[in-house]
Amino acid sequence: MPTAIYVHIPFCEHICHYCDFNKVFLHGQPVDEYVSALDIEMKEAAKRLKAPIETIYIGGGTPTALSVQQLDKVLTSLHQHFSLSGQLKEWTVEVNPGGITDEQLNVLKEYGVNRLSIGLQTFDPILLNKIGRTHKPEDIYKTIERARRKGFSNLTVDLMFGLPTQTMHSFEDTLIKAFTLEIEHFSAYSLKVEEKTVFYNLLRKGNLPLPSEDEEATMYELLIDQMDEHGYRQYEISNFAKQGYESKHNLIYWNNEEYFGLGAGAHGYIDGVRYANIGPVQRYIQSINETKQARIESHQLSKSEQMEEEMFMGLRKLDGVSLEKFKKRYGIDVLEVYSKQIATLLERQLVSIDHNRIKLTKKGVFLANEVFEQFLAVGN
Repeated sequence: MPTAIYVHIPFCEHICHYCDFNKVFLHGQPVDEYVSALDIEMKEAAKRLKAPIETIYIGGGTPTALSVQQLDKVLTSLHQHFSLSGQLKEWTVEVNPGGITDEQLNVLKEYGVNRLSIGLQTFDPILLNKIGRTHKPEDIYKTIERARRKGFSNLTVDLMFGLPTQTMHSFEDTLIKAFTLEIEHFSAYSLKVEEKTVFYNLLRKGNLPLPSEDEEATMYELLIDQMDEHGYRQYEISNFAKQGYESKHNLIYWNNEEYFGLGAGAHGYIDGVRYANIGPVQRYIQSINETKQARIESHQLSKSEQMEEEMFMGLRKLDGVSLEKFKKRYGIDVLEVYSKQIATLLERQLVSIDHNRIKLTKKGVFLANEVFEQFLAVGN
């Protein structure tokens, strides 16, 4: 049963050009009604709970687009409906640089939030403007300083590379400045141009000058080398941490374990069923008020689908997939069910097997999508 909760806050004070998450402009939205609907969904979800909650992640959108009072109500609801004492190991809230007040930080700290995820992306002010971010580089330093002053000792920031017109020099400069922040964790992602984004429309018109695949790969290689040099262990394809600061919540996903997804457009995984909530805010609120649930689709995973997910999510971790755990969970040897695929990957030197685990090689990290594709739709 789930021991993790994801809560989605879909409101933003601005929309980034690359973002395809479920979000709406804050102005004129029924935020109070949304917060009340979340409370109802939490209450219903808690009825299915059989174990204490260990991790919570509040994402968006922009969670701190909520007022202090609205944020207080969301956190109060979580405490009212779920068992958060004793077993809670990690509680993360996403924050924009320059976009959180001292009062909001006080509320987060008071209710037990112990990790902040800060959307840095780049230190290049020209690139920040190009990707639709409204913060300035100096806001990053100020936000981290204020968070430290309030007692937050576990901070992570997001970085992006492969951005329009981004050069190696620009990305290297961002890394140099990022390491001066002395934080505990980094997530770093290459730009993926998704449909229904500003960047997608620009790309279709031929107006999005992106770095080449080789340039993007060189940026990724620089990222890995610099993270290692500065004491951050790469524990997942896009994530790097100081010892003991790996994201416990995200490991729930990569370990193919179950979690509640609450809020408009949220996804969850319970009792072998992956589900998605209604996305539009008004429809989400209406459905919750009328039926106390907001699922728009759900899918019971077959055994073969569960095994596929175990492989392509588990292999995102640099520690890979435990052969023993796989057999215990599914009653079959992974080397038997995927013998052909693994043989091919071993021959191409994209994976290795040691200490009873199958994992990506250094070459495999750079060609990870080719590895994951080997495990899709096998045996269905």
